[in-house]
Amino acid sequence: MGMKKCLGAEAFGTFWLVLGGCGAAVIAGGEGGVGTLGISLAFGLTVLTMVYAVGHISGGHFNPAITLGLWHGKRFEAKHVAPYVAAQLVGAVLAGAVLLTIASGKAGFDPTTGKAGSFATNGYGDFSPGGYSLLSCLVCEVVMTAFFLIIIMGVTDKRVPQVSAPVAIGLALTLIHLISIPVTNTSVNPARSIGVALFGGIDAIEQLWLFIVAPAAGALLGVFLYGALLSPAPEPAAP
Repeated sequence: MGMKKCLGAEAFGTFWLVLGGCGAAVIAGGEGGVGTLGISLAFGLTVLTMVYAVGHISGGHFNPAITLGLWHGKRFEAKHVAPYVAAQLVGAVLAGAVLLTIASGKAGFDPTTGKAGSFATNGYGDFSPGGYSLLSCLVCEVVMTAFFLIIIMGVTDKRVPQVSAPVAIGLALTLIHLISIPVTNTSVNPARSIGVALFGGIDAIEQLWLFIVAPAAGALLGVFLYGALLSPAPEPAAP
């Protein structure tokens, strides 16, 4: 598949993830809205639908942490990491801009309220939805991303029926959100965090570093654990 098509697929997929998941939080997540369960499902469904739609073109990463992890697991070429991440960031920021345009159509809307979770941004301390500390948020993001990569590495193994992989990955992301929305508003994806933080005010931007560093570290940890403890041993060579 041509690289231009791969990068386009990554941009479209990440756009849909941010617009669908963060859009559910910003537009439908208020009082009387879909709640934590609905937002979690929205994130899971965006990934599930886009992996089916364009995963055969680009592999369906839609997340710099996944791209980094797959490279670390020797399932992705190093020369393609930077272009994939760039495409994901473009898709995420465009989605943030579109979401801002839609949400601003309601009188009184302000994406920079300075409150936890404003414009679906991620945060720790005073900007954690549940008031969780920096350490709690760091551990949460690392562990959630690590398990996300363990699941991805497992369900995309060539011995597993590939038709089931998008469902497992989408459900995994749903579960991750159910656990961690109260803690960090759930990132596990630097592109998702950047895409809305750029429009969410100075507080969101100042805390953005955590949601770049922790998912990246978690991805590397998850792939390491999968390879060291869970990956089946190679079959012996035929005599």
